[in-house]
Amino acid sequence: MKIKTVKNYLPRDISWMYFNRRILQEASKKNIPLLERISFLGIYSNNLDEFFRVRVATHSRVAEWEDSSMKKEREEAVALLKDLNKLNAQYSREFESINQSIMDELREENIYILKDTEVDDEMLKVIHKYYLHNLNGRLMPVWFSAIKEFALEKDENIYMAVKMTSRNDVRKKPGYAFMELPVSSCGRFVRLPDRDGHCNLMFLDDIIRCCLPFVFRGLDYTDFEAYSFKFTRDAEMEIDNDLRNGTMQKISKGVKSRKRGAPLRVVFDAAMPKGLLKQLMGALKLDKLDTVLAGGRYQNHKDYMRFPDCDRKDLKYPSWEPILKKELTTGESLMNIIRRQDRFIHVPYHSFDSYVNLLQEAAISRDVKGIKTTLYRLAKDSKVVKALIGAARNGKKVTVVIELLARFDEASNIDWSKKMQEAGVHVIFGVEGLKVHSKLTYISMKTGSDIACISTGNFHEGNARTYTDYMLMTASRPIVRDVDAVFRFIERPYTPIKFKELLVSPNEMKQKFLRLLNDEIRNRQAGKPAYIKIKINHITDPVMVNKLYEAAENGVKIDLLVRGNCSLIPTLPQLNGNMRIVGIIDRYLEHSRIFIFCADGQEKTFIGSADWMPRNLDNRVEVVTPVYNPEIKADLKRVVEYGLNDTCQGRIVDGTGSNSPLEVPADGELFRSQSALYEFYKNEEEQKSNEIPQ
Repeated sequence: MKIKTVKNYLPRDISWMYFNRRILQEASKKNIPLLERISFLGIYSNNLDEFFRVRVATHSRVAEWEDSSMKKEREEAVALLKDLNKLNAQYSREFESINQSIMDELREENIYILKDTEVDDEMLKVIHKYYLHNLNGRLMPVWFSAIKEFALEKDENIYMAVKMTSRNDVRKKPGYAFMELPVSSCGRFVRLPDRDGHCNLMFLDDIIRCCLPFVFRGLDYTDFEAYSFKFTRDAEMEIDNDLRNGTMQKISKGVKSRKRGAPLRVVFDAAMPKGLLKQLMGALKLDKLDTVLAGGRYQNHKDYMRFPDCDRKDLKYPSWEPILKKELTTGESLMNIIRRQDRFIHVPYHSFDSYVNLLQEAAISRDVKGIKTTLYRLAKDSKVVKALIGAARNGKKVTVVIELLARFDEASNIDWSKKMQEAGVHVIFGVEGLKVHSKLTYISMKTGSDIACISTGNFHEGNARTYTDYMLMTASRPIVRDVDAVFRFIERPYTPIKFKELLVSPNEMKQKFLRLLNDEIRNRQAGKPAYIKIKINHITDPVMVNKLYEAAENGVKIDLLVRGNCSLIPTLPQLNGNMRIVGIIDRYLEHSRIFIFCADGQEKTFIGSADWMPRNLDNRVEVVTPVYNPEIKADLKRVVEYGLNDTCQGRIVDGTGSNSPLEVPADGELFRSQSALYEFYKNEEEQKSNEIPQ
């Protein structure tokens, strides 16, 4: 489907739909293990839920805003919502087709997902026993006639709408009720006894369908029909601006307000009878701009992310153990190792434990005065926080900047903040009006050089197992001083601070990036070599988009790896083929941000936390650092070039949403960047282990 663009700028949310479609397309690829393909269906569905809760909710608010001064904005929001709904409907059909194909392939592998109509009496006894031991007391039906709206229901969950009739009394009016499925306590899939070499599974939905007479015991109904549905609420928090409330109290109240967000999307079983559907729609109270989508028998496919492995490791990716870098595991002080020269880890290829070990060493070292760090999202059982608490208990001055507005992690961050405060950690809740998104650690010393870590991703053990992120560990005085200055800026945001090495937003990051781009344009005009290679998550900032267009029009070769939102259209004729954009979806989520500029043959290389979006460049505290170590610069270039040549998982991002695969070379040899990187790092460490000390 063609989507209109304005001034060669693809709307951010249309580009996001194209990105999420790339995830959906991975689920159809035969070269990916079958159970991993199911997981991609779950990721696609989970992403879509969050997209509607946040982005579509924002546009819905604008579209409904009754203010004559916003007529143009309202019209644009209405048009965008219509386009988004068209794409959503198209991709939903693709989803259903891919999902059915995967279900068929599961049966070929002797993995059967049984429906309630496919079980015999013996299996039914097993299901009833499961109900008595696991579901009894966990299902609480609510009559549609007893409520006016879905006020208390959570949109993360899945529900069943039930129609009840009585064949003994045909004049009796049907009963209509709904109930939440207890997925959080029982899981979405139930494994039944194997038979004839078949692994038998059942959706929790169908388990419940088999047991509806137990659920509605004592009523005069004989026949039951149950249909699944899910809905999505507006997740934008209404932050209380009452100055009498502290920041933590405001965020806590905002999290609670999510429960009261208006429904704006519903997906339901297309087979649902009209009378039951009318009851459901009456309770949801949707308006004409909201999304109503008739789907298949099962909803909430995000649960596919936790699909049982069925004891079939052959249908999963082979395990890749994180690599421990030899240079960081010698037993010598990590701080001394970093002082000799800059070090790096690239997770998940390298083990995140090297960073944790650095914190733990700092926590007990008598030479360390203090630790400062930024935390955005935190693991459930965070070793990072434990090390920081340990440092505070050992008398170090520990300062943690924690971002309470990390979407959907606010409650967890509040809980950890309280624990750190109780241990003596000085906790700062960001900067008023600016979300702190930078990934920094600063270790100050009594003796010896201070240390800094600058990362592209969160200091989060869970993320470090699935997100590709790059971390620089350095004792370079100019960089370390700038990192300390960032913390001073966060603590005293109205103090004017100049950064000599770092690119910091909202200060001068955008201007410095524009200068780097302008340098490439001037070099090209002067007949000098000029190119730009960037790996990033999102590019939507109009100023950066226009400057990239200008560079390409002037002959600068631009190669971009963009995972998500991308407002660029590289096929524009005026760019003369000078811009190429590739997106990669693979076993790890591509998350690192790497910037390489030719600089007349003296390449300038940077890494950091910032994407090229208005929120990152103008409304957040973000940090990008130059990288000077030649070995690390070479590795960063390798990461980018491997991605640009990924003929296995790479897709062409051209502004149309077709997501065509990269062209396979004449020799037919496929190249997979993540596999190649893992093998490179693994071989590198094996060679170091085989080296005989002189």
